Amino acid sequence: MKILFIGDIYSRPGRMVCSSVIPLLKDKYQIGFIIANGENAAGGFGLTPAVVNELRLLGIDCITTGNHIWDKKEIVPYLKQGNKDVLRPLNYPQGVPGVGSHIYGKVGVINLLGRTFVNSVIDCPFRNGLTEAIDTRKKTKIIVVDFHAETTAEKQAFAFWLDGKVSAVIGTHTHVQTADERILPGGTAFITDVGMTGAFNSVIGARPKEAIERFLYGIPKRLQPAKGDKRFNGVVIEVDEETGMAISIERLNFPVEG
Repeated sequence: MKILFIGDIYSRPGRMVCSSVIPLLKDKYQIGFIIANGENAAGGFGLTPAVVNELRLLGIDCITTGNHIWDKKEIVPYLKQGNKDVLRPLNYPQGVPGVGSHIYGKVGVINLLGRTFVNSVIDCPFRNGLTEAIDTRKKTKIIVVDFHAETTAEKQAFAFWLDGKVSAVIGTHTHVQTADERILPGGTAFITDVGMTGAFNSVIGARPKEAIERFLYGIPKRLQPAKGDKRFNGVVIEVDEETGMAISIERLNFPVEG
């Protein structure tokens, strides 16, 4: 099976890129399942039910998120209703709306949030991730983990921690794609950060003007989504359905006109 993982979709430019690129990639690679990190898909901050529906209509099977999942209040009742097409990080405390792991047919997806420089009060992603991976593997061998974390060291340590226990560990959050895609010794596909789908003439998706002012003056300034230089970031992972281990991982990074 071939799985497409789309790097953090940023605002309308990212959604526009997905609408034009997903059909082409599905045909070219014979994709069987699509995952996308969509925590910034609504205006660059958060996710709304309307945007979820838009992404689902594009063929995205599972939307993972991260620390920005709560930025739009509309998503809270959506998660409370038990909708499982959107995952929030598994390692939030009990009682938080939504789920952090689900099995979609043959594919299990686990969403976890790192601690370093992100959220130190959440539960341990390493222990929670291992427990969930072991439990999920009893039901399906194909498991993809979105590890939403800030530092390369935490992401790489986490990937080795789950090596051989899941099909892939895909890093998200920094919006800057790394060039270290590989198959780890135990058979798990890994990339430190899958990158961002959206406007690249930007500061991680936002217009440079407001981002610069925040650094210059230290005063809160609402960031505005950039528009130019649209680009698609993602990976295609081929998984052996019998073993659940990765056969290959291909990094995608290309401009999109329009």
